[in-house]
Amino acid sequence: MKPLKSIIYSDIPRPDPALLDRAREFGVADLHGALGTITGRMCLMSPAMRPIAPGQRLHGPAITAWNYPGDNLAIHAALHTAKAGDVLVFTNGGGHQGSLWGDVACTFAVKKGVAGAVVHGAVRDTDAVRALDFPVWSTHISVEQPDKRGPAAVNVPIVIDGVLVEPGDIIAADADGVVVIPLKLLAHAVEGAEARAANEVRIRARIEGGELPMDILGLRTIIDNLGIEQVEGTWESHS
Repeated sequence: MKPLKSIIYSDIPRPDPALLDRAREFGVADLHGALGTITGRMCLMSPAMRPIAPGQRLHGPAITAWNYPGDNLAIHAALHTAKAGDVLVFTNGGGHQGSLWGDVACTFAVKKGVAGAVVHGAVRDTDAVRALDFPVWSTHISVEQPDKRGPAAVNVPIVIDGVLVEPGDIIAADADGVVVIPLKLLAHAVEGAEARAANEVRIRARIEGGELPMDILGLRTIIDNLGIEQVEGTWESHS
């Protein structure tokens, strides 16, 4: 069996800046919905991936780092390669062993202008990280001391919280969760999000005008077509 090869790539594919600026106008819900039912679900991280502070938002290209369980050497190499506006995306397989992110690395990330971090694993020093106003999403909080021995891989495709993330994919995160937008689908996602947002403006205006969501969304027809029984009265009286 060949030993696991460590590798660090210094750069990533990068999005069109104007297109990324358009993506920043939208939250996770609109971008996720714009990807479509199947792709959207494949690109959405689980509810276990949560922000460590309220009110945080994040949009930017992914700098990826695969870490051996209990080790965080790769995150430091990834931080070294990151540019302003990039999002650090780390995994150690999702375990709590060996905290991947803390306040010292965060201080350097803030100095470099890194946009934030998404961590499939543990973070620590959370009060200090919040004080630095650095956006972080993670699946665990644990102070467990990590090693720095490797193996390590940086800017390679990784699976984080069940979602494939390739270097340069766009990470969007807010209070609703984290979605990964494949770089080749960024234009599609942005255009779809713009259309969804415009439609929601129209729906809200119709609600303000007195229309009912059941009618606006055509739900009465769906219920009728499904043959769902509708009973005037309570469950007790019907039974």
